[in-house]
Amino acid sequence: MSTTFPTDRQTQTLTLAEALAEIRMSRAAFYRLRARGQAPRCLKLPNGQLRIRRADLDAWFTSCEVQDLC
Repeated sequence: MSTTFPTDRQTQTLTLAEALAEIRMSRAAFYRLRARGQAPRCLKLPNGQLRIRRADLDAWFTSCEVQDLC
């Protein structure tokens, strides 16, 4: 039986500021997407701050890819 452990990248969480800097999006644009249910999944901490799992951000970013129609 083999056991797989999550990699550091899979378990890493980013602050909202770190995630927004990486995807080059403003906070306002992010919150508009979040209100429409189109933002990456977030974790809300007891102090109200948001964190985004690296794996969720990567999956969301991949889902934004548009296939060339031409």
